[in-house]
Amino acid sequence: MRYKIPSIYPYRDFVLIGGMMSYGPNALETMRQVGEYAGLILKGSKTSDLPVVRASKIELVINRKTIRSLGLEIPLSLQMRVDEVVE
Repeated sequence: MRYKIPSIYPYRDFVLIGGMMSYGPNALETMRQVGEYAGLILKGSKTSDLPVVRASKIELVINRKTIRSLGLEIPLSLQMRVDEVVE
């Protein structure tokens, strides 16, 4: 903020503390997937037999206050894709 540089982060937590925007996996969904994997391993599955998984939900979160303070506007095309707006 001090240098007025727009920034994009991988996790929404950065937006909650003042970051401009984030685009990345939903943390709760990722933790759920890790738990499923851990459960399979603890039940005896071979790690080499487990499928590769990727994030099933990617979120776009913006901080409207930060965007305004940078003197920027959110294009309508981006507003239509936002999963969450933080004030």
